[in-house]
This record gives sequence, C-alpha cells and structure tokens, in this order.
Amino acid sequence: MTLYQFLLLFLFWICLPNFSSPEILFKRTSVPQKRILGARVPRSDGKILHRQKRGWMWNQFFLLEEYTGSDYQYVGKLHSDQDKGDGSLKYILSGDGAGTLFIIDEKTGDIHATRRIDREEKAFYTLRAQAINRRTLRPVEPESEFVIKIHDINDNEPTFPEEIYTATVPEMSVVGTSVVQVTATDADDPSYGNSARVIYSILQGQPYFSVEPETGIIRTALPNMNRENREQYQVVIQAKDMGGQMGGLSGTTTVNITLTDVNDNPPRFPQNTIHLRVLESSPVGTAIGSVKATDADTGENAEVEYRIIDGDGTDMFDIITEKDTQEGIITVKKPLDYESRRLYTLKVEAENTHVDPRFYYLGPFKDTTIVKISIEDVDEPPVFSRSSYLFEVHEDIEVGTIIGTVMARDPDSSSSPIRFSLDRHTDLDRIFNIHSGNGSLYTSKPLDRELSQWHNLTVIAAEINNPKEVTRVAVFVRILDVNDNAPQFAVFYDTFVCENARPGQLIQTISAVDKDDPLGGQKFFFSLAAVNPNFTVQDNEDNTARILTRKNGFNRHEINTYLLPVVISDNDYPIQSSTGTLTIRVCACDGQGNMQSCNAEALLLPAGLSTGALIAILLCIIILLVIVVLFAALKRQRKKEPLILSKEDIRDNIVSYNDEGGGEEDTQAFDIGTLRNPAAIEEKKLRRDIIPETLLIPRRTPTAPDNTDVRDFINERLKEHDLDPTAPPYDSLATYAYEGNDSIAESLSSLESGTTEGDQNYDYLREWGPRFNKLAEMYGGGESDKDS
Repeated sequence: MTLYQFLLLFLFWICLPNFSSPEILFKRTSVPQKRILGARVPRSDGKILHRQKRGWMWNQFFLLEEYTGSDYQYVGKLHSDQDKGDGSLKYILSGDGAGTLFIIDEKTGDIHATRRIDREEKAFYTLRAQAINRRTLRPVEPESEFVIKIHDINDNEPTFPEEIYTATVPEMSVVGTSVVQVTATDADDPSYGNSARVIYSILQGQPYFSVEPETGIIRTALPNMNRENREQYQVVIQAKDMGGQMGGLSGTTTVNITLTDVNDNPPRFPQNTIHLRVLESSPVGTAIGSVKATDADTGENAEVEYRIIDGDGTDMFDIITEKDTQEGIITVKKPLDYESRRLYTLKVEAENTHVDPRFYYLGPFKDTTIVKISIEDVDEPPVFSRSSYLFEVHEDIEVGTIIGTVMARDPDSSSSPIRFSLDRHTDLDRIFNIHSGNGSLYTSKPLDRELSQWHNLTVIAAEINNPKEVTRVAVFVRILDVNDNAPQFAVFYDTFVCENARPGQLIQTISAVDKDDPLGGQKFFFSLAAVNPNFTVQDNEDNTARILTRKNGFNRHEINTYLLPVVISDNDYPIQSSTGTLTIRVCACDGQGNMQSCNAEALLLPAGLSTGALIAILLCIIILLVIVVLFAALKRQRKKEPLILSKEDIRDNIVSYNDEGGGEEDTQAFDIGTLRNPAAIEEKKLRRDIIPETLLIPRRTPTAPDNTDVRDFINERLKEHDLDPTAPPYDSLATYAYEGNDSIAESLSSLESGTTEGDQNYDYLREWGPRFNKLAEMYGGGESDKDS
C-alpha cells in the first residue's frame, strides 16, 4: 500500500459518521526505518537534513459514547510491520485508562473498551503504545502516542440554571419591549451535529408575551397591558435541542412576570360634595375633617397634593396634605364666629405630584370637589372691647375716685348680662375695686407712687346666666407723680472742723435726694434755718452745697460739737422743703488739716497708774483665776478616788461602787424612805458632791405594801451602826435575813400541822375571797366526808 493510498483511507475513515468499529491496519513500509525519504534539503550551515520514516503511524481512534452492547466495545487494532504472526512480538498499552477502561490483546494488538463511556465526563483519552520482542523484551518499535476520541450522541437535554425566574416590566409598554432573557445549556458536543443546538419556544403566556427562538429573550406581545386589570403573569419557556426538530430533547422553566405601576390613572374624589361641621369655639389649627381622592396607581404614582382653589372660606380655612394616608386635612385658619357667618363653601383640588408625560393624552391628572362647612353655635365667654387696658392716675387722688372703665359683651345672640370682678391675686393689698355692673375701676385705698409706680391687675368678666363662662383681661395702672415728698440729705455726713480752721474754709460738701420724679428733673436749694455766727452754706446750684467756716479758730475744750440746721427745698409745685441737721465735731488737726483727735482729754488721771500698769494688773487677775480653777478641778478629782481599792475586801452581800458618801448632810446617797415606798422613785436622784459619770435609768419595781415591822427593824439596826464606834468610815450596806412577823393567815404548810387532820380548821379560807374557794373546798369538806 502506498503512502498516498494510506492517507486517503485514513481521511475517509475520519469522515465516516458514527463509526464504531475501526479496523485499520497500520503496516510498516518496505523501506527500512532509517531510510531517507525525499531529497536532501540543504541548511544554511551547509549540512543536509534527513527525514526518517516511522515503522507505524496513527493519530486517533474514534469511539461512540453510551455503548449498550453486552460485549466489550471494539476500539481499533495496533499492528507493526515486524509482526510476522508468529507471536514473537508483544503489544503494550499505557496512558489514560490503560488496563482498566481500555485493554489490549498483547498478541494481536486489538483494543477494547471495558465499559460505557460518557463523553460529557471526558471527551478524549491519550494513550501510548509500544511493540517489544517477547523473548528479549527489547522494543522493536519506538513508543508512540495516540488519542481515542469519544464521539457524542444526543443524550443530554437542555437545562436552565434557574427553575423559576422573576421579572418585571412596566405596564402600558409597547409591543416588543424586552422583559428578560433566559438561557439553557446542553452538555452535548456543540461541534458534532445538532445535539447542542437549542431552540426556545413559549408553552404558556400567550398572547401576552413571546420569546425569540435563538436568544431566549422574552418580549411583550400585547399593547397597553394594564396593571390595574392584571398584575401577575406566569410564562413557561421550553428549550429543545437538535435545532427544535422532532426527536430532540427539551427542558422548561417558569418565568413570573409582574407589571410595575406607571402613573396612568388620575385621582378621583368619590363624592362631588362633602359636608363638614365645626364649633365656633375651635381654636386656630384645629382639624375639622378630611377629604381623600382615590388613585388606582401605587407608590409615588398615587401621591396627591391638595389645595383650596376657590370658595368664600379661603381666608378662614386651610388644607394640609397628610403624606402617610394621602388625605387632605382641613384646619381652622382664623377664629370662627357663628353670629357673623354660619356656612362656608370651599373648592378643593387633588392633583398628582408625579405625572408621566407619556400619558398626558389620558387627561388631566387632577380632580375637584366642593366642601361645605357649617359653623355650630356654642355658649361663648364674654369678649372685652380691648385685649388690655392702660389707665394713668395721679397719686394724690381721693379714695373712691374712678380711674377707668372696662367694657365687655356677650358675643352670643342671647346677649347675657355681664358681671365684673377683680382677681384678688393681682391686688393683694386691695387698693382697687370695681363696680360689678358697669366695670368702673376705682380706688379703695390711698395711692403712693413712691411705694409702687405700676399696678398690674386682672379683671374677670362672667356671664350672669352662665358664671362658668369667664374671660380675663389685663389692666395696667400707672401712678403719676405728685410733688409730695421733701428733699433730704443724700447720706449721713460725719463732719468735723479743725481747731485751727480759718474763716471761709470748706469743711463739707452736701447733696440731697428726693423720692419724687418731676418731669423737668430734680432741682434743690440749700440755706441755713437761721443766721449762724460759726458756719455758713453756699449753694453750688448743681444740687450740692458747701459748708464754710465763718470765724477763726475753734476750741474743743469749750465746745466740741456744733449742730447746724440746713434747709433743703425743691422747685416743683407745691414746693416741698425739709430741715436737715449737720453734726460738726471740733477736732485737733495737724498742719495739713488732717484730723488727729476729736475727744477731750481727761483732766485728772489716777495718780501713779499708767496704761502699762493697768495691763499688768489685769494679767495678774487672770493668772489667779486660772490657778483657782485648776485647784478646784484637782480637788474634785481626789474626791472620786475610793478609800478601799483592794478586791480582797469581801463582805457579805456588799457591792463596792468606788464612791465616797457625802456624810450626814448627804441625803441623796441613801434614802430609807425608798424601802418604805418604792413607788416614790420617779426619777434617779444624782449625787451633789460629785459629777455623775454615767446616767442610768432606774428600773421600776412593783409597788409593795408598807410593812411597819421591817421599817422598825431597819431603824433599830441603823441606830446601832450610828452609835457603833467600830463602824467603817464609809457608807456600807448591811443585809439581814429577816422576813418580818408571822402572817395573820399563819402557815398553810402541812409541816407545822398537828398529827391529826381533825385538829385543823380550814373554814377561814372561805373568808379570804374567791381565790381560796378551791382550797376551802378541798380542806373544808374533810369532816363531812369522814363522817359519811
């Protein structure tokens, strides 16, 4: 076989479709392996290149996928020119799947596939083949690489990446508007046949939508689809391979399409006329009602703006758009009055705020309605003629003078009479009063501008028929000044004159103040009440004056104080004046006029005592007082020390308090009367000879009846101790185990009873009262029992 024929056969085998059993025999040519084919080709370096001819040559085998036969699938055959058919050669296969997926007959070179192959898992396998001498194990042919390519069959249907798609498109879109694109993929080989060629079609969703067969783009198919009529659509798209021909595999997906809103609907009022009511007493800003226009659109396309465009109540009412509820809230703009007007008419307009120019042809996106508002009458409080009143009055008017009148009326049609009164919280001093019938304000006490220049009053007006309806108004009373106060010295002057003063010397500058406040300002005049030979007053004509001396020299030992009356008068009408007295002291001064001393020195001083001696005497007295106090403290401390400190001094029932008695005069240390009458202890009596260290609250004991026998016994023992020369020199307590005389009831014990019960008489137990009745029954009935 020539090389040319071999190549033609090879190309023909490749082009055969669905070729499953290739049996091509690759034979070695008769030319030795190292034989040169073709002419010599010179190189640039002068050497000649030689091309060797291979003993076997191939590129690839082809194998159909998804083989369903029971035997191994035949792939192809390997053969060497040196194979004489005597079994001396051995064929070896290595590479992808060699020995597992692909096996080779080592004698014949036949290659088989051991199982089904899926091209979508792996499209080709690369293997290596070699022929070796079975005896020497030496290769007779060099190792060569070849490819087994898997031929595709249509075994995979198109699939979509999503089972359900979601898409939106504006309503009223034109035909052909793109909605969404869906794409299906096919795992088959797109380069072999039509197994992977996908065509799209629509199974559900017509006639509203369509799909492009090649691209999978979904488009609108009907014009003017209205969201208000239908908002949701479900479209089913099919993808089919083999170019959509019969026998192709297919897959489907679902596309949920929602029409989004556009502003294609104008707002509409449900009623042409709306009626509202409001009380005339409603304050400004009160919401009296609402209007609402409906819009079939949603979101911002349904937003509406309300306004009042006409009517006789445009000045009295206003409208506010509530964004959350899309309502128009009508509010009171000015105070209402039922008596003035009882009905108002408004024309309210509602207009979309976001209008789409594409839909202007659908008409104006606004609507109007008529709102009629009825004013309802209420019982209103009185109304004053002014919001506030200002009255001016002079402070010298007589009590009872009318200073002004306030006026109020009932705005209701009934025109109820008005009663006036003063809020006494604004006139605590009760300086003013008011006539309840006509509102005339008059004084009830004298006025004084200097105490209070302004009075802020509150007048209350109430209906007589309905006292709960009241109104208050502020009344400001300004008190005008009258010249009723005389000027006085501005401050207290401490004036002195030097003994060596000369005539005409300035010793003081004085000024004055006046509580009055004339319109032209204050003007004071100063003069002496009488001619004074020692001093004079010179008016400076600026509300001040100078005090000057008139004689040469003063003697403080003769007169140490001068009193100078000065008359101060103002220039207002009526003229007011007062006399102020300056106290001028005569003092000793130095050469520059500085005061040194103003007191007259004592003429006689105690002989031999100076200031230093007086201080020394005072110090001595203080030291002596300190020594006496210390001595007394030490003495009292010694009195507190006990005479016996030893704890070994033990006496029967004696308690040592480390306290020394006060002797016979000490009536507080021990009181025998306490034994006679313990109830007499009302409070603890303290020792008078020492300072108590701790104050203990006495514990009250039950009151015991007076026992004369015990008292006599203690008195006898007390006398014995007082006369006993061996008694200790300190207070002590002696205890005697003495119980007193026998009880008048004698002993109840049987220890002292006779030997026989008949000697005892228990009848006296019945005389002791109900407490001894039980004992009387137990012992008194013995004889009767015995006799029986």
